[in-house]
Amino acid sequence: MPTTTLEKPIPTLDSAFENIETAVKRYIPDSDLGLLRRAYEFACEKHAGQERATGEPYITHPVAVAEILAGLEMDVPTLAAALLHDVVEDTTVTQEEMVERFGQEVSDIVDGVTKLSLVSADLFGAQPLEDDEPKTADELARAQRRAETLKTAANLRKIFLAMAKDLRVIIVKLADRLHNMRTLEVLPPPKRKKIADETLQIYAPLAHRLGIWQMKWELEDLAFKYAEAEEFEKIAKRVAQTRDDRQKEVDEAILQLSERLRAEGIGAQVKGRPKHLYSIYQKMQDQELDFGEIYDLVALRVIVKSRPECYHALGIVSSLWAPIPGMYSDYIARSKSNLYQSLHIKVIGPHGKPLEVQIRTEEMHRTAEFGVAAHWAYKEKGEEGRAEDRFERKLTWLRQQLSDWQSDSKDSGEFLRAVTEDLFADQVFVFTPKGDVIDLPAGATPIDFAYRIHSDVGNKTIGAKVNGKLVSLSYKLGNGDFVDIVTRANSSPSRDWLALAKTSHARSKIKAYFKKLLHAENIIKGRDVLAKEAKEMGLETSILKDDALRTVAPAFNVPTELELLAAVGYGTLAAAAVLHKLAPMQLQPKGLVLGTKRSDESKLKIRAGDVENVMFRRSRCCLPIPGDEVIGYITRGRGMALHRVECPNAKAAAIREPERLVPVQYAGGDNQAYSVALIVQTLDRTGLLADIGAIFAEMKTHITAVRTQSHRDRTATLEISLEVKDVEDLNRVCLSVQRLSDVLDIQRAMGGREK
Repeated sequence: MPTTTLEKPIPTLDSAFENIETAVKRYIPDSDLGLLRRAYEFACEKHAGQERATGEPYITHPVAVAEILAGLEMDVPTLAAALLHDVVEDTTVTQEEMVERFGQEVSDIVDGVTKLSLVSADLFGAQPLEDDEPKTADELARAQRRAETLKTAANLRKIFLAMAKDLRVIIVKLADRLHNMRTLEVLPPPKRKKIADETLQIYAPLAHRLGIWQMKWELEDLAFKYAEAEEFEKIAKRVAQTRDDRQKEVDEAILQLSERLRAEGIGAQVKGRPKHLYSIYQKMQDQELDFGEIYDLVALRVIVKSRPECYHALGIVSSLWAPIPGMYSDYIARSKSNLYQSLHIKVIGPHGKPLEVQIRTEEMHRTAEFGVAAHWAYKEKGEEGRAEDRFERKLTWLRQQLSDWQSDSKDSGEFLRAVTEDLFADQVFVFTPKGDVIDLPAGATPIDFAYRIHSDVGNKTIGAKVNGKLVSLSYKLGNGDFVDIVTRANSSPSRDWLALAKTSHARSKIKAYFKKLLHAENIIKGRDVLAKEAKEMGLETSILKDDALRTVAPAFNVPTELELLAAVGYGTLAAAAVLHKLAPMQLQPKGLVLGTKRSDESKLKIRAGDVENVMFRRSRCCLPIPGDEVIGYITRGRGMALHRVECPNAKAAAIREPERLVPVQYAGGDNQAYSVALIVQTLDRTGLLADIGAIFAEMKTHITAVRTQSHRDRTATLEISLEVKDVEDLNRVCLSVQRLSDVLDIQRAMGGREK
């Protein structure tokens, strides 16, 4: 939030705004400059007396944002919205007043930007955590991390919802972030680091995905400066030291290539484009190189007049310098999904060092620099018809992604993983049989492709053809592949596909299919289990009416009676626990509640009927813990053994020796840890055990043993022994583990006979 002082005068129309007007006149000669002037003067009036953290009048920020967007040749409504983007949030102006003064289009963009205010990344600080009780430093740190994760996920949702409605909203937000990054040095180092990290993780990749290269590289370099300050300084110093020698080599290459192009009758601009610092750092990290081993610090950019001249120039480059095998990409015939088009070739340059050459037309260059932002100035000029339709079709990839993420990922953590896996991953570009381009993460399979087309296509897939040849569903798609999915009306997904799918979208659709398929079966099974259990416990089945089940469902954190039945049928909820809620009086235990003060399981005693000081122990076959519905079994000479009521051994004893069973309640003790075992079914992948271990560590849950077994269908079974305080504690652990996208199922272990 801006600070306020009444001593600063309202700034008049200054040179920065005049620069914006001049730029707009150049690229949209018949533009409505009156709208811009009204927006500027209104922003000056409403921000009067407010200052930025830099000490400058606050109005300098919206003007700078508008100036950045004018450099991208954005349309007038976007520039007006940029000038006004903080007015609703930081002053008393209402959205209704914005509509009245500046129209619905400008008001909608301002409203979208206002809703994208990221609390966790605000230049003026995040809100403090609210809590009723003081926390330890570790607890506070964990709570802060969890809060920031949820905020990031929620903020991404806001971003994508706004993008789906009008992409200009996120373009204004990117410009807003860029100007804030340019003035980041006034903030304390921890806050600079936090904002820089978020810029690298979210905003720069978004700029890349929207094709706005100008913003991408500047956001990355500015964020790199604060996120990795030492590495930034090292690389910046090395680049400066070698600049003169490198410039001589580049000038020589430009001269040689320009002369050859002129000799062939091609009028072209040939320029050197230095590699920006963050991309150098990334290459050093990815390829484990020292700075001295990186030779392609500068690329040549060749801009010609037509598409045929691009390929003619490519031939000239190849004849002038030796191409490096495998280092050629044609993004003209196969444009990227963010509209980028260019020819890329890497050659051995004049001094025997690698040199990258990029070749494109002026129109391609504009799109490469401005990305989707290149569209609106042309639209304002009145471009209509096929070109407009082509642009809208090219943007469907993004809108479809946004829709998929919103519908597939209900949980914030799952949503965040889906975005980082799918949006910010390396990509491959493949073709449908009709020639449409589909972008997928590197390593994607035909299953990912099928579900990207439509859920019904994915569910009915039986095979795939790639470039006309049948391939397995585990085939990894490559750039330029033509993919044709073979379907059958009565076909259905296989659980094996969960291990083959690369995208979270495909995995979520497969999981949803099986969850829906099993849901109806588990409801029927749950009714049967409850009825059978009620009969064994001597209860009337009339207590199992839907109204009664609906009443107790909230006690088990399920919304309806059908979900309650499904949970019982699936085995995640004990039938006896439900029956105890339905008929507590009929099942009231005759013994006393166990004492809650103990330090050692061997010292626990209970009273059962008229017998006092009965020794007991937890049965190893089912390992009951406080909160479980339990039954006591009087052993021969070893006191009482506690069993969970759903334990097979307890049920067998009820038939064989019912006189030995005693109803008890199990309350546990303060801060006592109880061993329990879980069986986790997962997709088999490297690092999964470490991820699960990290969850246990964050929750301060002690693991005593782990046993893993991999299966041929690329799934794995983990048997984990751990220590918890009670059922509530165990449920929290299970819920956290279940949120990992690779986890298919998690159940409490039930062993064999008690020894």
